Amino acid sequence: MKKLFLSALIAILCLSWYYYFMNDSKEVINEEQKETVLNIKDDDDATMEKSTHLKFKGVPIDGKLDEFKSRMERKGFKHIGTQDNAEILQGDFADFKECTIYVTTLDNKDLVSKISVVFPEQKQWKYLYGDYKHLKELLTEKYGKPSACTEKFQFFHEPRNDNEKMDYALLGGCQYESRFTTNNGEIILWIEHERSLSCFIMLSYKDKDNSNIIREHAKDDL
Repeated sequence: MKKLFLSALIAILCLSWYYYFMNDSKEVINEEQKETVLNIKDDDDATMEKSTHLKFKGVPIDGKLDEFKSRMERKGFKHIGTQDNAEILQGDFADFKECTIYVTTLDNKDLVSKISVVFPEQKQWKYLYGDYKHLKELLTEKYGKPSACTEKFQFFHEPRNDNEKMDYALLGGCQYESRFTTNNGEIILWIEHERSLSCFIMLSYKDKDNSNIIREHAKDDL
């Protein structure tokens, strides 16, 4: 009986030691994995910081599509699909909730070259123009005065009130656009409409180096 009790006790002690050792080993492995991920992230952040390409949310508009998507996901964006050869992400941007981001690559080449942002739809002119004005002010503070700016209505007479301004915008008769030229590329802000159904602000980032590659490809076709 005593031998049976001792055998059981030894077995329990061995199992306890085994589970303790395994759990301790898992914690060590998990900590090592976390440290490795953090090191990779820090190295990648340093690489992005040194990049001479135009940046979007601190991410260079360059490199392979999967790499760009991964970096944007680290910034809090989520991938929601593909449309017209563009990858679609969604997330908060410039204090706006649930913006839609379109990531475009060069034709027949896995190289990110352009980012387009669609801001939330607005139903009233004062809010639509308010979004445009707010973003223009922020861009001006960061990049300086626009290199080109057009803000006018294109129908026979000037709209008499905000309701008419919104009607003009819905019909495509509102041309509000500001361009900001930097050493690394161009940023364009404008008021957009979709089939007389909705109006919203759009913002695009075009990297200079990769836009030049597009230009060279186009010249090759001539």
